[in-house]
Amino acid sequence: MDGRGAWRDNVFVERLRRSVKYEEVYLRAYDTVFDARASISRYLDFYNGRRPHSSLDRGTPDQAYFNQLPFPAAA
Repeated sequence: MDGRGAWRDNVFVERLRRSVKYEEVYLRAYDTVFDARASISRYLDFYNGRRPHSSLDRGTPDQAYFNQLPFPAAA
């Protein structure tokens, strides 16, 4: 498949979805939708802020994103 709708368009989202399913959802038994949302939210905070990623040289997405932002020059 080339162009619009190619598998490459969704590969990063699908990888995140797989991680959420196997590292969070399948390991928990949620009692309510509220509990599920709260737990998945905590997992996403962990995923972005504390979980090392091999593709980011053992860094976190937060480190990769926020460390690359330039500092504004003082006026």
